[in-house]
Amino acid sequence: MNRPQSPVDSAGQGKGSGTSLSPDEIRRLCEFLYGRTGMIFGESKRYYIERRVADRMAATGTRTFPAYFSRVQGSETEIEHLINVFTVNETYFYREENQLQCLGRSLLPDIVKEKKPGDLVRIWSVPCSTGEEPYSIAMWLLENWQMVDAYHIEIVGSDIDTRVLKEAEAGRYGERALSRLPPDVIERYFEEPQDGRRRIIQDLRESVTYTSVNLVDRTSIAAQGRFDVVFCRNVLIYFDDASRLVAANNLYDALNPGGYICLGHTESMSRISKRFRLCRFEDAIVYQRLGEGQ
Repeated sequence: MNRPQSPVDSAGQGKGSGTSLSPDEIRRLCEFLYGRTGMIFGESKRYYIERRVADRMAATGTRTFPAYFSRVQGSETEIEHLINVFTVNETYFYREENQLQCLGRSLLPDIVKEKKPGDLVRIWSVPCSTGEEPYSIAMWLLENWQMVDAYHIEIVGSDIDTRVLKEAEAGRYGERALSRLPPDVIERYFEEPQDGRRRIIQDLRESVTYTSVNLVDRTSIAAQGRFDVVFCRNVLIYFDDASRLVAANNLYDALNPGGYICLGHTESMSRISKRFRLCRFEDAIVYQRLGEGQ
């Protein structure tokens, strides 16, 4: 049985969120998003869902949810826009700094033992949001890893949200994003402020490549190649057990043998997949890809 519509507008428009969805409409939309992204939404997120659907209905000029949902199902472009408004982008520079310390003190020294000077070292930030994380990795290595010039380091930032990828490429940030950076680091790697925002210097912007990726889409992940270190923080908490396992297997395939993955501090790969070894370093707990026979 459908929930009664808002008395304001029988066409599906209401006050507050701007759109009133029935339980069945919520279910169908959430199933669609889950199939596309692996992210879990439901009735408990009704206000969040209705606000974002209302935004897209207004942008596309559709007055009812059935009309909008039909549009979504027939348009890859609108699917992209819908996914963009449903993603969460909470980040800032030097977030979880202990993992950056672990990268320089433990992970990279272990990885380069099997490489020669000049060899490629690939680091992946996924999801990268508006770019603070991959740029933080670049700055941290330039500031703290003495071997940074001995190897060809490639940093890739990826996200399912194409809107934030454009912001990351532009590299402009306000005071909140910069709040944890030392003043001397800001002076070295950011241009002078304009309209309350600073832009990453061009050399650093050019040091990071940005790509669109879906963690539950194997083809999307495979297109990125393999990495030595992956930062995949605070995204698996939005997945259920099934989609977490799919993402974990895709991330396993994206790592070179012996490569490492850093998760958010509330996440545990040990509860998702047995294909990774838990590694306790001085600065952080991370996970290492096991070989096929281990």
